[in-house]
Amino acid sequence: MTAPPLFRLHEGQSHLVVSVPHAGTYLPPHIAARLTAAGRATIDTDWHVDTLYDFVAALDATFIVATHSRIVVDLNRPPDGALLYPGQAETGLCPTETFSGLALYEGAPPGPQEIRQRRELYWQPYHAALEAALHRVRARQGHARLLDAHSIAPRLPRLFGGTLPDLNFGTHDGRACTPALAARVFAAAEGRFSRVMNGRFKGGYITRHYGRPADGIDAVQLELSWSTYMDPPDEGRTPEYDPARAASLREILQRVVAELSRS
Repeated sequence: MTAPPLFRLHEGQSHLVVSVPHAGTYLPPHIAARLTAAGRATIDTDWHVDTLYDFVAALDATFIVATHSRIVVDLNRPPDGALLYPGQAETGLCPTETFSGLALYEGAPPGPQEIRQRRELYWQPYHAALEAALHRVRARQGHARLLDAHSIAPRLPRLFGGTLPDLNFGTHDGRACTPALAARVFAAAEGRFSRVMNGRFKGGYITRHYGRPADGIDAVQLELSWSTYMDPPDEGRTPEYDPARAASLREILQRVVAELSRS
């Protein structure tokens, strides 16, 4: 398989940028050869999130979607590997285990030099493109809004207790987005799905780094539970996108995006 570009980018003219950093599944062969079965299955992928949001391009929003697996490098982690949630379990810049604690590598995991190389080859280009997009639309519109789009299994005892709410909004406890905009976005998601603001997921590196309301950039992360649009994947099988099951969720997402697109 020929390696795809590191990301797909649609440049819109509105003030909204939608980032999907974890929907990619591509593994470079030299990395895939070292992985366990769990690693090659890319089980922690944010499955089909790019499809859930495929309507945003028609709204003249900028849409950037990573193609490589988060196993290669996690685009939503700080480049220095610092923890996002000190004291809680989490995976790193170049993960060595799944969210459930399964080993990703048959032998030695990436060392410091390899991590630096992956950061330069895979992490930096995505962030350069994302930052350029935010600056471009802010210069054109006077402000920019960023939606960082994710999904995750509804039950992961190693990461959180019980069952995750359906829609998990994060604004870094109000630091990445103005309270008024966050409240409007949260209200737009009212409906059949449970939701929480700044619960277990408060926004990763992308939300925390780029969300600077004082500088004209508001950022919101939305972590979707897989149960809102698909069954958890069976071992060794990529879950299929179910348009009928996803329809209700997409209605909610369209309202959230519409709120973020308002002037």
